[in-house]
Amino acid sequence: MTPLVLIPGMMCDARMWGKLPDALAPRPVHHALPVEGESIAAMAAAILSKAPPRFALAGLSMGGIVAMEMLEQAPDRIERLALLDTNPLAERAEVAARRAPQIARALSGDLRGVMRDELKPNYLADAGDTATLDLCLAMAEALGPEVFRRQSIALRDRADRTATLARFTGPALVLMGSEDRLCPRDRHDLMHALMPQSRLVIVQGAGHLPPLETPIRLRTALKDWLSP
Repeated sequence: MTPLVLIPGMMCDARMWGKLPDALAPRPVHHALPVEGESIAAMAAAILSKAPPRFALAGLSMGGIVAMEMLEQAPDRIERLALLDTNPLAERAEVAARRAPQIARALSGDLRGVMRDELKPNYLADAGDTATLDLCLAMAEALGPEVFRRQSIALRDRADRTATLARFTGPALVLMGSEDRLCPRDRHDLMHALMPQSRLVIVQGAGHLPPLETPIRLRTALKDWLSP
C-alpha cells in the first residue's frame, strides 16, 4: 500500500489533520512539516530527504505549495497528488508587502496577536468556531516566531508552479472549502484545468481548513482519491 505524506498549512502541525490518519489505516501516513530552510525549495528538499521512495502526497495551503515544489524536484517519486485550499501562483506584490510588518510583530513577541488578528479570522467559514481557532493559535505558538519568519519569507519568494502541474499525469485531487477567503475558487479551477485528469471537489460549509471544519467530507474525498 502506497504511503501517504501529509503537509499542513502555514504555522500548523500534524494536529491540523485531526483524525484523518486513523481513518486511513492501515495505510502508512507520514507527517511532514515545512520548517527547514527559508525557501519553498529548501523545505521541499528537506521533506523529500525523509520521505519514502515513492508515495502519495497531500498538502493544504502552504503545504500544497511545498507539495508542488516536491513535484518539481522529484516527479518520479510522487504517485498521486492532492492539493487542498492552495495556490500554484507566485505571491502577489500586495500580499508580499504585508509580510515584513507581520514578521517584525511576531519576532517582537506578538506572534499570537499576528495569528489572531491578521490571519486566523479569515481561515474559517464559521468565525465563531472558537475551538478550532484556539487550536490554530496553539499550533502556531508551538512552532514559534522563527518558523513564522522562515515560512513567511518562503511564501513571499515562491515560484509559479503552473508548468509543474501541467506535466503531472497521475491521479489528482483539487479540493477547497466553499467559503475559503484566502485561496479563492479561481486558483482551484486553474489547477483543475492544468491537470485535466484531476477531480475538483468543493466542500460546502468549510473555509480554509476542511480537515478541521468538515473532517468527514474531507476523509471521503481523500479515500476516493487514494482508491486504485
